[in-house]
Amino acid sequence: MSQAECDVAILGAGPYGLAAASHLHAANGLDIRVLGEPMSFWEQQMPEGMCLRSPYVASNIADPGRELTLDDFESARAKPLSRPVGLEQFVEYGRWFQQQSFPQLDRRKVARVEANGSFRLELEDGELLSARKLVVAGGIMPFAWKPPQFLKFPAELISHSSEHRDLGHFTGQRVIVVGGGQSALESAALLHEVGAKVEVLVRAPRIYFLRRVHGVLHRLGPLTRLLFAPAEVGPAGVSRLVSAPDWYRRLPRSLQDRLSIRSLRPAGAAWLVPRLEQVQITLGRSVTNVTTSSLGEQLQLRLDDDSLRSCDHLLLATGYRVDISAYPFLPTSLLERIARSGGYPRLDRGFQSSVPGLHFLGAPSAWSYGPLMRFVAGTEFAAPMLTKAILGRRTRGSA
Repeated sequence: MSQAECDVAILGAGPYGLAAASHLHAANGLDIRVLGEPMSFWEQQMPEGMCLRSPYVASNIADPGRELTLDDFESARAKPLSRPVGLEQFVEYGRWFQQQSFPQLDRRKVARVEANGSFRLELEDGELLSARKLVVAGGIMPFAWKPPQFLKFPAELISHSSEHRDLGHFTGQRVIVVGGGQSALESAALLHEVGAKVEVLVRAPRIYFLRRVHGVLHRLGPLTRLLFAPAEVGPAGVSRLVSAPDWYRRLPRSLQDRLSIRSLRPAGAAWLVPRLEQVQITLGRSVTNVTTSSLGEQLQLRLDDDSLRSCDHLLLATGYRVDISAYPFLPTSLLERIARSGGYPRLDRGFQSSVPGLHFLGAPSAWSYGPLMRFVAGTEFAAPMLTKAILGRRTRGSA
């Protein structure tokens, strides 16, 4: 069977895939293929009415000319964007970014990847594509994590927060949300607002809120800007380290791990506080046992203090655990060649794995480049660094 060829194939058309395509396309001379539906995870796996946790200034998808920012999109649409940015607006922005920077999108999925010098991609319709280099920007949906004790129950009773676009079908139901981060808290607020009876179970003894406006440190003017980078990933001071990934990765591994934990602890945006005033939140408790009612239509929960709860649905806002073996297009034969730490690939300065020409962007690059890679703001560093590596240019500080 004949196959098409290209210099670079990019798997995924979310913020990282689009930023990479924008930078590589601007470099000229490269035949690039971007595969996937634009912004599909954001549109299909995030709940309607959601807003971005990241501040407005840190929600831009990076382009080389800095001409495709949210401000530019706001001007182009001639209609103000909300602060924080709403989900629907962000999806619209991502698609506008794609049309402006790289309109030649191939919306087909990749079924399988094989590597033997170059990369051979089998697409969902059976067509083959050969690429000299491959950039995996496949997003985090395959990494949605459910604690093992909940896996035996059907999705009608227990589901992950990423499995719901429309929370309206929970109207009038009793829903218990497990988790203490943005996803849990915002899902609880949205559920309450559509008329569900909600309780949030938080394992930690307190909830952390990112108080960009109300916190004392954020009223110190120039000192605030010195302590907090625009993305505000991490506490004071650490935020600046996290926002310099090329320096962050030079730190001792043990220190990187500690800073990553501090930067990624569950937290909610400050603007959620008033929306949660009527939502029951139980702190310092976790679920130890789950059974169904005699008719199998409700759940009976036992908590670690031996108290009981009944609900119609248990919503797990338990986050994502990166493991690239969950990408369905990566076969075992290729995975075995990728040096990994846990589920993360170990990447060099150009986001390249131990397999020459195979690069990873987004959350899978967080072990190598730090927690900023889990946020849209990380595209500003990742896309140009990747482009320099693929073009064979020396990057600042490279050996």
